[in-house]
Amino acid sequence: MDLTNHRIAVLVDKSFEDLEFWVPTMRLREEGGEVVVAGREAHATFTGKHGLTATTETAAGALDPDALDAVVVPGGWAPDKLRRDEGVTSLVAEMDAREKIVAQICHAGLVGISAGIVEGRRATGSQGIKDDLVNAGAEWVDEPAFQEDHLVWGRVVEDIPAFCRTLVQALKID
Repeated sequence: MDLTNHRIAVLVDKSFEDLEFWVPTMRLREEGGEVVVAGREAHATFTGKHGLTATTETAAGALDPDALDAVVVPGGWAPDKLRRDEGVTSLVAEMDAREKIVAQICHAGLVGISAGIVEGRRATGSQGIKDDLVNAGAEWVDEPAFQEDHLVWGRVVEDIPAFCRTLVQALKID
């Protein structure tokens, strides 16, 4: 229970990767963190790629970055929807500007690209977004998970254990 007094937003939208949303969410709660589920709109229920559901509590744009310790962006197809929302990209950009933890796994780097936070940084994710990250100015790294400054990256669903360990450790140090 080391994350007591930590408030973390986890973003979600249609066709999220179920495990990439639920495992970090439950892991953060297990550590005592307060998880706020957010998306493009409040009180919307979304079904993941494998049938699990998640309901947003608030819109990402309504969150105060100063009241958060981290934002987690799971993968699946949801990042392609999330990246089009100004509230989402503003939240991610503001968290980055405040040097607060921004965690992205799999296709979540698409949100980081649209928020303008990947240029000149190391990044990983699904092989399917490698070109997108490189074209946005990131240095591609083929590692399961890593932290660089306040950014936490995870490659794919199979790397969730390493991603969660890296995320929790980053929050404990922060």
